[in-house]
Amino acid sequence: MAATSAQPMASLPSGLGICTTAPDIFYLPELIFGGLVWILVASTHILPPNPLAWVMFVSVFCFVMTFLWLVIFACGGHRNSYGWAAADFIYHFLAVIFYLSAGVALAYITFINEKTLMLRIYKIDISAVVFAFATTLLYFIHALMSAIRWKNF
Repeated sequence: MAATSAQPMASLPSGLGICTTAPDIFYLPELIFGGLVWILVASTHILPPNPLAWVMFVSVFCFVMTFLWLVIFACGGHRNSYGWAAADFIYHFLAVIFYLSAGVALAYITFINEKTLMLRIYKIDISAVVFAFATTLLYFIHALMSAIRWKNF
């Protein structure tokens, strides 16, 4: 006689459950750190503006999308489906790639302009670099945990 062991299906949280589950607890820190990157980059003016435009795009895009993702999960709009678990992983993996590229570009521009910037602006840019890489780490951890949840779904 063959024994079947059914694994319990993982579920996507909704409501206040997003404040207690492992990957979803990172939504608020991602919003806070991403918002800080956005504010810090917006408060300085250095040349060339093109890489900073990419950093601003990434920080604003990820901030808005993470907020929408948080609202969708909090309101239960995902209906606990397999597709939402996959989309959660894909979005957070894309955010990791975006933030990593933005953090590297920001660090490079800050390094290049080290001698030409005033000390106050240089400190703000260094802070933006640190928060960009911290946000990258948060999105990376969230993506890994989302991948595990997707696999177990």
